[in-house]
Amino acid sequence: MLPSSPDAPLGGCTARPADHAACRAAIRAGSRSFYAASWLLPRAVRRDAYGLYAFCRLSDDAVDGAGAQADAVPRLRARLAAVYAGRPADAPADRALAEIVARHAIPQALPAALLEGLAWDAAGRRHPDLSSLVAYVARVAGSVGAMMTLVMGERSGEALARACDLGIAMQLTNVARDVGEDARAGRLYLPESWLRDAGIDPDAFLARPEQSPALAAVVARLLAAADLLYARADSGIAQLPAACRPAVRAAGLIYAEIGRDLARGGLDPVSRRARVPGARKAQLLARAALTGSLRRADRPVLPEAAFLVEAVTAMPRPASVPPVAVSPVVLPPLAGARPAWWNLAARVVRVLDLIEVLRERERFGGAAPS
Repeated sequence: MLPSSPDAPLGGCTARPADHAACRAAIRAGSRSFYAASWLLPRAVRRDAYGLYAFCRLSDDAVDGAGAQADAVPRLRARLAAVYAGRPADAPADRALAEIVARHAIPQALPAALLEGLAWDAAGRRHPDLSSLVAYVARVAGSVGAMMTLVMGERSGEALARACDLGIAMQLTNVARDVGEDARAGRLYLPESWLRDAGIDPDAFLARPEQSPALAAVVARLLAAADLLYARADSGIAQLPAACRPAVRAAGLIYAEIGRDLARGGLDPVSRRARVPGARKAQLLARAALTGSLRRADRPVLPEAAFLVEAVTAMPRPASVPPVAVSPVVLPPLAGARPAWWNLAARVVRVLDLIEVLRERERFGGAAPS
């Protein structure tokens, strides 16, 4: 139940079971494959991941979705302030977020950074160079990586820096994949100096997005930057609780594969959309479950993401933040015997089976498993 007093402290906020169910439904509707893959996470982490996703999703939809309004960002900032004041709005995602940020001591600077990035989107900000783009991506994706790291129970500066690397790498891959789609919507995220170096006028490209060898070279350059960050991020996975590593590793592998599919398609993000087929996802999920991570490397945090790490490391680790228990991952019911908890390969196969079930139910109008 919610605190009875509107002035109750943040630590007293407790989301209702129905709130968690609503957050789970948001991720199930917004990304069915990600919903299925989330079953690789421990139960407690999975539930809080849904809550974070729900707030991030409603924020993005408010700024960029159908019916978005000019005052969306100020309204979201007010809702976030209410969350941290212990008086969340009467909405499932807000109540869930209030509980999550209190339980895991998530500094307000992290979700506030996400809203700042969305404000840049709403203003139509373009990026003169790579540093400007990375500063934006650190806000809309690095912040989420940092928050998820806290939800998993890890607060070291090195782990947070690598989580930001991974979030930024994944979002740079998204930028490369969506060049054509974004341009047709009047948006341009590619560094403008890179476009001009390649002989492309940014305004002319926005007015008429076309594939060209010059654009392919710019996209290849962005994917190379993302690949460097994927490599940096890998050593941070070893610092996460063992039960969380396969899901995080799988996310990185699958997103990196989007870039490789883009390369195989001639680096053409205008006339085709890069994707990872189900069979290849299966291989990557198995690889994620069965392989280890690089040893800790202590690379410096990206300057554009340093404020995220500093916001966490400046906060003493609260005694109330428990470590994530390494426990069996319990998958939803499917036909056939459930594999033993230690059989990672079999568990991956069951997750893939679940993805296919969800796809079939979506295709034929059935409900996804709760």
